[in-house]
Amino acid sequence: RGQDPIIIPGVLPDGSPYTPLYVLPSGTSLGQAPNQDGSRLRLVERAADGKVRVLRQLPVANTPQYVGFTEAEGEIVWAESLAGDREGRTEIWAVTPESKTAPRRVTADTGDVVFSNSEYDIVARNGRLHWLAVATRTGHTELRSVSLAGGAVTTRVVPGEWTLSAWPWLVSASASGPVRLRTVDTGRELTVPTRPTELVTCSPSWCRVLTHSDDGSTQLEVMRVDGSRRRPVAGDAVAVAVVDVALLDRFEVLSADTQATASRSQLLIYDIATDRTVVIAERASTVQARGGMVWWSTSPSKTSAWWVLNLRTLR
Repeated sequence: RGQDPIIIPGVLPDGSPYTPLYVLPSGTSLGQAPNQDGSRLRLVERAADGKVRVLRQLPVANTPQYVGFTEAEGEIVWAESLAGDREGRTEIWAVTPESKTAPRRVTADTGDVVFSNSEYDIVARNGRLHWLAVATRTGHTELRSVSLAGGAVTTRVVPGEWTLSAWPWLVSASASGPVRLRTVDTGRELTVPTRPTELVTCSPSWCRVLTHSDDGSTQLEVMRVDGSRRRPVAGDAVAVAVVDVALLDRFEVLSADTQATASRSQLLIYDIATDRTVVIAERASTVQARGGMVWWSTSPSKTSAWWVLNLRTLR
């Protein structure tokens, strides 16, 4: 058990549909909503008491995205991208939540960013922000970083194709071959033991293993990166609900379809520490997770609400 979920209305006071993209334990959230005429996509801060502050507005014609949310030294950081006639652009921004401070641009020198809807798309560490970008050299990846205060961007080219994970680790991005982990500071690499019939994704602590059987069934398991402590998860009718493996090094967020909720799924939490699975919602249509918080919508309609669970309160 933990604290009761926070409920965030799916509509702003002006009637615009609202999608939270980052939620604080206080219930304050940053999320996106169209403006009144639908010409711009706004990034807004919605306080726990319902007050709304517009942080950014980008033209819908340029396919805007607000992604990569994380916390860094009391600020919330994100990346925003726009598609252009010739090439798009991505910038990193920051704001102090629950304040009157205006958002600020940290850098526009982001390169061709590599984001995967992971909470590690941008990693904050020791006053710097780190992210990955496509390198000009095939088979390599750029590791970029900038001070949270702004300034010059530092770029390192790393051999291989990677995704960023919990600092200081990279995880191999290739769909073929074994899963590898590499530290960005020393270059030390680990190879995860896998079988050809397995689809494996890993954090530095745990791996999620999906095995396909000859009869068409699948089995979801978790194991340590060295292959130890392997065990099945929740049965054969579940699917992964979020990209990241083992949130807080403990929780797997899963979904299970039922005949009664064809367009929506049960939402489950598997606790690796206790080997227990708990249903936290009977109907969930969209699920997201960042910073130890999980939130889901109860309906795909405009009148939906968002339910928020703080995983740190579970015991």
